[in-house]
Amino acid sequence: MNNLKNKVAYITGGSKGIGFGIASKLLKAGMKVAISSRLLENAEKAAKELGPEDMVLAIASDVSKLGDEKAAIKKILDKWGKLDVMVANAGVGHFAPIDQISDTLWHEMVNTNLNGVFHSLKASVEALKKSKGYYITVASLAGTNFFANGAGYNATKFGVVGFTQAAMLDLRPYDIKVSTIMPGSVATNFNGHKPSKEDAWKIQPEDIGELVLDLLNMNPRTLPSKIEVRPTRPDKK
Repeated sequence: MNNLKNKVAYITGGSKGIGFGIASKLLKAGMKVAISSRLLENAEKAAKELGPEDMVLAIASDVSKLGDEKAAIKKILDKWGKLDVMVANAGVGHFAPIDQISDTLWHEMVNTNLNGVFHSLKASVEALKKSKGYYITVASLAGTNFFANGAGYNATKFGVVGFTQAAMLDLRPYDIKVSTIMPGSVATNFNGHKPSKEDAWKIQPEDIGELVLDLLNMNPRTLPSKIEVRPTRPDKK
């Protein structure tokens, strides 16, 4: 994928945060990008900020529903005829002790964070086989480091890491590359946070976009299958 011009990418949860940062970097590299949000108006607003209609496609999709992701892939193929990169980025987080977290919040995380990455891959895998493309999940350092009040979030992100690595082994025979990115603290709106100048020490969304570009530009003989990334100086606030 060393020549990215006119390659097609789909980023779930692309209307803000990490997904938006990835989209902006891929567009600057000459790629065409589809972004999704559960609300179409959010995706459309972000798409207008990102670029012209011939380069950006806004889609409404709830990744917890396989039918939504299948419909999203169909829209992309109808518009551009192919899919080269699938970035499963959409995610939610709820944090509470295990004896206090509700069944509803537990299942929302499982359905979005874990089932969602499966739905995104299941819907896109045939298109990726044709393009010999790239499937990338955005997990978290919470997928390897557990912490108090994080049982639900940890469970889903540990699951995303395991799922992605197993999928990598399944899809290598088709020349599909598969990686998971595991960020630490990122300056986003995640869990109701509002980014400010106080977040300057954190990873910025566009930094994850740069990392995705690095993966796409990697020599095809080499696959960084699991990438941990964290702030250089978390104490420098």
